[in-house]
Amino acid sequence: MNPLTNVKNITKLNETELKLGVTEKTSWHKKYKDSAWIFIGGLDYQLTEGDVICVFSQYGEVVNINLIRDKKTGKSKGYCFLCYEDQRSTVLSVDNLNGISVSCLPLLS
Repeated sequence: MNPLTNVKNITKLNETELKLGVTEKTSWHKKYKDSAWIFIGGLDYQLTEGDVICVFSQYGEVVNINLIRDKKTGKSKGYCFLCYEDQRSTVLSVDNLNGISVSCLPLLS
């Protein structure tokens, strides 16, 4: 999905939630408000930690990344955990990058 289309869809969803009176209690933002970590799945196996940081650092300072690798081969398993310095960056990155394609695969965050 085009990143601009993704942003428009998120904006439309947010507006719909406001109209319907969806409370903060049901939002994932509330559930994970104390965590600066996000899960990123669907990564191309060729991507490195540096590649992931380049994409996700546009929404905040990345302080830690754990790209999960096969213990025997050392090859990426296609997912990682990333930590931001500021928790608010998690909201920005998940809202804006969820579903985008990096190296032809859609990201799941």
